[in-house]
Amino acid sequence: MIRDFGIQEIYILLAAARWTIVLTISASLIGGIAGLMIALSRVSMLPWLRALATGYITVVQGIPALILLFLSYYGLSKAGYDLSPIVAASISLAIYASGYLADIWRGAIQSVPQQQWEASTSLAMTRAQQYRYIILPQSIRIAIPPTVGFLVQLVKNTSIVSIVGVVELARAAQLINNATFQPFRVFIAVGLIYFAICYPLSVASKRFEVKFNAHRAS
Repeated sequence: MIRDFGIQEIYILLAAARWTIVLTISASLIGGIAGLMIALSRVSMLPWLRALATGYITVVQGIPALILLFLSYYGLSKAGYDLSPIVAASISLAIYASGYLADIWRGAIQSVPQQQWEASTSLAMTRAQQYRYIILPQSIRIAIPPTVGFLVQLVKNTSIVSIVGVVELARAAQLINNATFQPFRVFIAVGLIYFAICYPLSVASKRFEVKFNAHRAS
């Protein structure tokens, strides 16, 4: 029986949007931790560690997020690890995020003027102290705008997890469309929900960028 698209379907979409947000948060947190470690490895004084970090970033950025999802869900199951769709989706998105965040943060670290390194070295700071007190506080300000901007892309990329059965916003829209046969209404509503999630992030990214540029100019 075909039903009309109404308030109940809106509630279903909003409930599914929570999984979109959960996936974004989990991927950004896990991927952020891994990305920071990779970024620090990328600027390490050890050539072999830099090479490993560079290789990881290159591979992750060269593979579509959809392929990472297939590898996490189907590949690991073939290896004997039966992961639930939501866990596999979180892993694949975290790997995807780590590759891009690592590159963003590597650029932020390397953008700190060389004089800052030299000054902290002259104060007999260890490498860890240099990062803690001098380099990271400055690079964080530089990294915030592109990081927030990347989160917008991460929100949009959560739509791919519907392929493995995770009922997030895009998958819920497909199911509701199959039941109502009103694609215009359904996907207009979905577009508005995505916009409501992404627009504040886009605005925040631009404001951080303006604030940072004003701070550098002053």
